[in-house]
Amino acid sequence: MKKIWHIFTNDIKNASTNWVAAILLGGLILLPSLYAWFNIEASWDPYSQTDQLPVAVVNEDEGASIRDKEIHVGDELVKQLKDNEKMDWQFVDRKEAMDKVEYGDYFAAIIVPENFSEQLGTVLDDHPEKAEIEYYVNEKINAIAPKITETGASTIVDQITSEFISTVNGVIFDMFNELGLELEKDLPDIKRFENYIFQMEEKLPEIHQLLEQSLNDAGRMETIINDAQALLPRAESTTQEGLRTIDDTTAYLTKAEKRLDEIAPQVETDLNRIQEEANNVNDFLQDIQGADIDLSQGEEWKEQIDVQLTSSMEEIAAVREALEQVQEQNNQNEEGEDNGNDPNQEQIDQALADLKILEENLQKIQEDNYRIQEFLSEQQGEADNLIASIQEKAETTANEIDAFVRTYKEDIEPAVRAEINQAQSTLSEAREILAEIQETIPEVERILASTEGNVAEGESLLEYMLGEYPYVNEKINQLADRIREIQGETDINEIIELLQNDPEAESGFFKEPVELNKNSLFSIANYGTGMTPFYTVLAIWVGCLLLVSLLATDVRDPEHFTGTQVYFGKLMVFAGIGFLQTLIVTTGDIFVLKINIAEPMWFVLFGLFISLVFMLIVYTLVSVFGDIGKAMAIVMLVLQIAGSGGTYPTVLLPEFFQIIHPFLPFSYAIDLMREAVGGIIWKRVYHDLLYLSLFGLTAISIGGLLKAPLSNKTKALMRKSRESGLFH
Repeated sequence: MKKIWHIFTNDIKNASTNWVAAILLGGLILLPSLYAWFNIEASWDPYSQTDQLPVAVVNEDEGASIRDKEIHVGDELVKQLKDNEKMDWQFVDRKEAMDKVEYGDYFAAIIVPENFSEQLGTVLDDHPEKAEIEYYVNEKINAIAPKITETGASTIVDQITSEFISTVNGVIFDMFNELGLELEKDLPDIKRFENYIFQMEEKLPEIHQLLEQSLNDAGRMETIINDAQALLPRAESTTQEGLRTIDDTTAYLTKAEKRLDEIAPQVETDLNRIQEEANNVNDFLQDIQGADIDLSQGEEWKEQIDVQLTSSMEEIAAVREALEQVQEQNNQNEEGEDNGNDPNQEQIDQALADLKILEENLQKIQEDNYRIQEFLSEQQGEADNLIASIQEKAETTANEIDAFVRTYKEDIEPAVRAEINQAQSTLSEAREILAEIQETIPEVERILASTEGNVAEGESLLEYMLGEYPYVNEKINQLADRIREIQGETDINEIIELLQNDPEAESGFFKEPVELNKNSLFSIANYGTGMTPFYTVLAIWVGCLLLVSLLATDVRDPEHFTGTQVYFGKLMVFAGIGFLQTLIVTTGDIFVLKINIAEPMWFVLFGLFISLVFMLIVYTLVSVFGDIGKAMAIVMLVLQIAGSGGTYPTVLLPEFFQIIHPFLPFSYAIDLMREAVGGIIWKRVYHDLLYLSLFGLTAISIGGLLKAPLSNKTKALMRKSRESGLFH
């Protein structure tokens, strides 16, 4: 231990008595601090100087309209950027902007195209288009400047987006407000629609039944149409036959009318003759009734009366025959025409009945006349009575004949003629109807054919509707259930009230729906403060490298000391100078740069501990391995700068550096200094101190054990390297 202390005190004495050595040591002590301070100061707050970065802004936007509201987003952007001092905005045209970006006068150019507002205006269309801003950056000028200008461009895009969202939402919420008013006005219709859906849901089974019944009816209708089409030829034939029948009946009627014209005068003559004969008989009977009757002449009287009666009966028979002919014609007319001539038939029948009565009366008179002769011989009184009776019957008969003649002339003959005329008119109308029916039959055939097609098409449609019924039934039920759910979950009046909110307030909300309430844990004042742990730790390692590069790790007279004594003796010198370097760096961070450090005392103490560990590592490498150790220390520096996470989060580093990160002293040293700068979590401090201690103990163990065994070999390698004339 005494020799170790001797080595240490001897080096201190030599340094204090040699002014050149003192100056060099002073430089070595101060130089790491300058390295740290300059880097920290340079990165103190670079983003606060972005107003010195010239960025071109080109506005070619021609504007557009949204729901009759004019928008000029490009003009609004230029107006806002003129009040924005985050960058040196240059408002120029496209050509000038592109030329100066290309030559490096501008770091970037932002161009708002002419259809920018128009594209934004499509937000309310069925197919909205995204608006684009052109951004040009010259990345070869500087590595950081493109990132800064890109951030500025992103800020502009965010600002435009915010303003545009505010504008569009203003329009949208105006529409919502109008929609709310419309919904309020249409609320009865909405309620009716809900009731309609529920009624549809209730009626669906009945509709399904009606569809099935309609499909069955359509099938039966098709059968009926086919039957009707099959009957059309028969209908046409029947119509033609009916026309022929009407023509024949009309001919019969014409013939009957002609026959009536022919027999009417004869009938009238016969009736007049009958009437005259009856009057003659009546007159004769009156004559013989008032005269004295000679019964001996009874045969002669009988003959005269019989002649008169026979003549009258023949005339009546002729009239009856004529009426029977008219009756026969009328019966033929009835067979050809359904409407018949019932009144005419009744009158003819009545006339025939009356004639039959007349005949019967005349026959009785004739019989009584025969009886006269029989009774003439018996008694005169009875004859007189018989004559009186005959005379009474003859008078009655004469009166009946007079009445029949009048009836025939006034009723029978006019009625028969009227009925014939009526039948002819009816037959004419019937013929016209049948002719129209005959003309209509082709149209009926066409309609039936068309109807058959329509029925088939309707049947197909009904089948399709029945096939789709399960889907419609399901959807209607789902819609009804959804309406019930909505009714249970929401109130349409609340929706209307919501839609009728203040459009301006809603627009302002969606312009900035979320306000970031930033709460910083372990607040870091600026970028320079955040980089202080990294640059301070880096400066301590660099200080160690400078020391091992300029100061000797061996003594002049090694034969008086063991390798272990030399190792620990020189270690005390290097550690002491390292402490001085670290004190200047850490206190300078606090008092010179005035970095806002949460725990300044711990910052200094942690720095001293880190300095000791780093010095153990670097000194051991050089002391044990010589020039190879220097190279190893430099390699470690390079790896630690990239893989320690001092500038970028470890998760953003390539996989190789993520793998070696836990094995680098920098990783724990930087974390330890960050705890002092931002605020201490002791659990993390203990973790970092533990691993740094392991690195230090490993280094001192290697130095203490390998210094003596490897000393000769290390010296031989150093002599060999100096022989080349390239190394000192």
